[in-house]
This record gives sequence, C-alpha cells and structure tokens, in this order.
Amino acid sequence: MYIIIMGGGRVGLSLANLLIEDGFDITLIENDESLCAEVAAELDALVICGNGTSSKLLEETNIEDADYFVATTGNDEANLLSCILVKKYNVPNIIARVSNPDHEEAFKAVGINNVISPEITAAGYLEKLVTRPNVADLITLGEGDGEIIEMTITNKKIVGKRIEEISPTKDYIIISINENGKIEIPQKDHVIARGEKVSVLVKRGAFNKLSKKLEG
Repeated sequence: MYIIIMGGGRVGLSLANLLIEDGFDITLIENDESLCAEVAAELDALVICGNGTSSKLLEETNIEDADYFVATTGNDEANLLSCILVKKYNVPNIIARVSNPDHEEAFKAVGINNVISPEITAAGYLEKLVTRPNVADLITLGEGDGEIIEMTITNKKIVGKRIEEISPTKDYIIISINENGKIEIPQKDHVIARGEKVSVLVKRGAFNKLSKKLEG
C-alpha cells in the first residue's frame, strides 16, 4: 500500500515512521527545507522538499498510484487546497488534519470526510483520564457515537447474576469476557464473578450509567 504524507513537521515524521514500521510504502512531502535533509536521513522513504499544493510536485510523487493521501500540516488552508488537488487524481482515501475545529465543515463541503482535529482528540482524551482513569478504551465507533471499553466488575449487587439479567440494554452490551488473557463470548447463563474483566460496547453519553451498574 502506497501512502503520501504532506508536511506536519514532527507530526508527519512520526506518522511516517509508524507506517514504515507497519510495512507501508511512504513518500513524505515536507516544506521546511532545514527539516528535509534531517528527515531524509531518518526515514526509509522518499522525502520530497516542497509544497503539496503544487500539482507538479504531487505528480512527482506518483500521486495516481497512491492509496492514501494524508495532509498533516498545521495550516488548514494548505491542507484543504492540497486535498482538493488530490481529489482530481482519484486517490481513494484522503485524510486531513484540521487545527481549527470550525474549519471542519469546509473540508466536508468539498468531499473530504476523513477529518482529524488534534485539539478535539486531545480534549476528549483528557476528559476520559479525568472521568474514567481505571477504564481502558479499546476502540471508538462511528463518529464517536459508541465505543468499546474494558472494565472490571466490582459491583457486589450484580455478582452472582447471569449475563442475561444485565445485558444487553438500549445503552450497552457486554461483548466479551476476558479470563486469563483469553477472550470468551458471554453466554446468557454465564454467572458474573467479582473482579471479572469484560469488554462492553457502550453508546455515547451512557458511560456513567454503565459504570454505576458494573462498578457500583
């Protein structure tokens, strides 16, 4: 799989390193000339010094062959323009970083639906550290409408009950039981034990209700 990353300084470099470790073919476009040489020495990838808002430069990256284009600069206007240009080459997957959340609608208006706001992501992560420090988040679904989280049952009121007595509800469903590193699909007659670790699919806004139910 071929991925082109535009700019972002250390953000783009870190992303490129991670993707290279996963075995992907990477080209990095970096506008900062002083950083280009340093990045080229660090990365096992093609590094092009220039701006992703140039059609000529994009064509030098063999943009027509790209499976993904990721715009990671801190300049929303540059990211938007580059994504609009890339759409002309029928790249199947385009992802953009947006520094100002208010600009997200502008990206979606031109068909760029994979938009990431680091500010919102960071705020959400900090909120979770404050409100649920003992809960492991496994995955977020949809547009944040639901998430799969891992919790430990400590509420004595449900210990000894069967799974079917507490799950599913309209707000959550217990999807697995994690015993000694092994995953088991919960059967309706499974008896809940204290300290049992479970993975739960929970709707947005229902975490507090779920926490009271499983943790007490």
